[in-house]
Amino acid sequence: MENDFASLQSSISAALVATTRSASALANEDLQFHRSLEPSLAVNLDRQNARLLGLATGLLGAATATSETVRPPPSLRDIEGIENNWRAVVDVVDSLLERADTALDEFTGAVRRLSPAADTQTNVIRTPKVSKIAAQLKAQDMDKPQLMFENVPTNQEQPPFKPLLLTKPHASAPLVTAPVALDEDSQSQYAAYLSIFSCHGLEHKHISLRTKRQKALRPNPITRYPHPYQLEIEQYRYPTSVHTVADPIPYHPFDTTTAIFVDTEELLEEMIAELKQAKEIAVDLEHHDQRSYIGLVSLMQISTRDQDWIVDTLKPWRRKLQALNAVFADPSIVKVLHGAYMDIMWLQRDLGLYMVGLFDTHYACRALGYVKGSLAFLLKKFANVDAQKQYQMADWRVRPLPQELFDYARSDTHYLLYIFDCMRNELIQRSNPSAPDHEGDKLWDVLQKSSETALQRYEHPVYDPELGQGSSGWYKMLSRTPAIYNKEQFSVFRAVHQWRDGVGREQDDSVHYVMPNHQIFSIAREMPTNRAALLGMAQPTTQAVRLHADELVSIIIRAKDAGKDGPEVMAILDKVEPRSATAVAKQDASSRSVAPYVQKPTAAVPTNGLMGPPALPLRIPTSAFWGDAFESSVHAPDQQKSLSTAFAPLELSVPLPALTAEVFADPADVEIYMPVREKPATPQTNGTPTQTTDNDDVFVLKDLGKKRKRATRDNADAQPDGVAAQNDEVAIDGGAEQAIAKAERKKAKKEARRAEKLAAQGAVASSDGVELAEVDGGAEEPFDYANAPSILNPPREDRKQMRERKKKEVNPYAKSLDTPKGLPRVQMERAGRTMTYK
Repeated sequence: MENDFASLQSSISAALVATTRSASALANEDLQFHRSLEPSLAVNLDRQNARLLGLATGLLGAATATSETVRPPPSLRDIEGIENNWRAVVDVVDSLLERADTALDEFTGAVRRLSPAADTQTNVIRTPKVSKIAAQLKAQDMDKPQLMFENVPTNQEQPPFKPLLLTKPHASAPLVTAPVALDEDSQSQYAAYLSIFSCHGLEHKHISLRTKRQKALRPNPITRYPHPYQLEIEQYRYPTSVHTVADPIPYHPFDTTTAIFVDTEELLEEMIAELKQAKEIAVDLEHHDQRSYIGLVSLMQISTRDQDWIVDTLKPWRRKLQALNAVFADPSIVKVLHGAYMDIMWLQRDLGLYMVGLFDTHYACRALGYVKGSLAFLLKKFANVDAQKQYQMADWRVRPLPQELFDYARSDTHYLLYIFDCMRNELIQRSNPSAPDHEGDKLWDVLQKSSETALQRYEHPVYDPELGQGSSGWYKMLSRTPAIYNKEQFSVFRAVHQWRDGVGREQDDSVHYVMPNHQIFSIAREMPTNRAALLGMAQPTTQAVRLHADELVSIIIRAKDAGKDGPEVMAILDKVEPRSATAVAKQDASSRSVAPYVQKPTAAVPTNGLMGPPALPLRIPTSAFWGDAFESSVHAPDQQKSLSTAFAPLELSVPLPALTAEVFADPADVEIYMPVREKPATPQTNGTPTQTTDNDDVFVLKDLGKKRKRATRDNADAQPDGVAAQNDEVAIDGGAEQAIAKAERKKAKKEARRAEKLAAQGAVASSDGVELAEVDGGAEEPFDYANAPSILNPPREDRKQMRERKKKEVNPYAKSLDTPKGLPRVQMERAGRTMTYK
């Protein structure tokens, strides 16, 4: 039996090693290049990939057949299936290792196998089960819950967005059910219109920056549905308790309380009846936007001082949740949210809910100057709770909701009212209500911004294929990247981007789920014209690209042909965001002709403190050396500048020499001269007239190609005014004689040391012709390569010579091992730990 197992183990190990080596060798190759080069290879690779994935799925199914920790087994259909189910695969492997560990412990006798009767005892320590949350966080293959809604989204709606509200509780004005025309003079109404170009709306502070551009783009006339609670929010006055300092009401311990899961209409009515008795409530949402074009509100958390609720917002009757307006629009109840900007949009879009009396703790963080503004920071600061943010990106469509996600969702609102109390007190203490125009009133700023957030409205996303405007348009994506395409590439980019948006609307999937942004850039740059090249480039290939590959290839070919006569990238971008005046000046300067540079006499040019041309602006529209270097990549060949404009005047304040032929000559043969100011003659102390030379008006910066030497007494005396022989060195008055004397003393010491060395060695005259050579006034013995000892085969030393040599050598590591040694490591078996794997 043991021999059979050993042979089986060796055969399996050999097969695994060979497979691993083959996989590593393939991974080191450029498979994408070979796939695009040979379509048959791509087909074979896809076939083998499907076979291997099928085998892996079968193995995972067999491994989880008797497992209670991972059910159902992960399905590996493609590379996305591997990425989405990787945690589940790890759970399967961990489960197998745990089972093998237990079996080996029982086999070796480290752990005695328990009988069925003993296994039922309460004092038996069982192996903890792996949580099912790992297999449910990325459940991408589940059925879409929106298909079961009473109002299935079509994603083809056009603005204006009609509010879902059927009744209006706590109304100060009746509900308007017909669209009205925009008042162009009203800034608030115009901000609502601007939200048409963005699915997420637009903040008021951005209105003035884009008003002129959007006026040119908007249709005429413009109609929209008014905000149902606009009057109530604008006239709202927060209760006195918000402006009063009070002791924070402590929250109930998390472990001693629980939340009510609201998934029926009866529980919804009971929750609303209890919420109406509260003075403050905390609200939060969990949103899913991967397998939905516009997104889904998947969960709603509501908390009072004494109770938490988790509301299932994926029920077919989800529109009936607008009955919560009886609480959300109640002016006597303060609604506390954190970062409510997107929550306000999502509540309007999916459930028809509106907030009156909103308090956003995110604005309170900014007003108080906290280092962070996240909810996790507030939980840690005020409640000393570490938020489990690994569940933040979970798939909140999972039903039944795992306990881990249930607790995480409840924690977002369980502590929020206590945090609200603490921050309200701090805002009041650091505010000055008596200041004019609410200057320095932090609480008033927070309440004002919270009301502005509650006034935001949702609008249907509009796709603009021409200018790329909108939340899903291509304008922001292209303008923020440095990629500049030609006409054909730009046409392909817009066509592929529009195709992605259409497929996302049709399949009700996020555009990023259909095709990531980086794949659009790659396809536009390469413009593949066959299926194999497209699939080889779009990696990892999504299901939508694989199913619509032929359609996408035909779109690319048509767009490439149409782009030959299409517009330039900058021409379209300038329609939305005109370039700055500097860019326009550069373009105008590149089109005008410039006269060649003519050097004027130096005497007639006024100076700016330096030698050279007068000071001019530091920025120039063109370069005298390269012309319009940064614009040449987008101009056509017939628009390039001619050579005659290459020597335009240098508008720089830094002086440059004349652009003559000497600049390009050999540096060793040319000296660079610059004119200097005339210096008055230095009076001579001995009464002799000042000697003049031919180069009095020239100051040589450096004689290129020559070595600089220290000035000596002879060449120093040969020049007037203590100027050294080298024109690039100037002696300092009063210090020349000291420097020369120091150099002579240093030279004398050097010669004395050399003489002593030669005297100790003796005058050696080699019999084979080796003689002493005179180098710089001293004798130096050349190295005798013929009689030198061999390095590879050194002569043997006797013990006396070896001891003498070792005495002279210094070992820096001799005392490194003299330090005290620690105790040896002691390994002890402890309860609950296995003896097999350490």
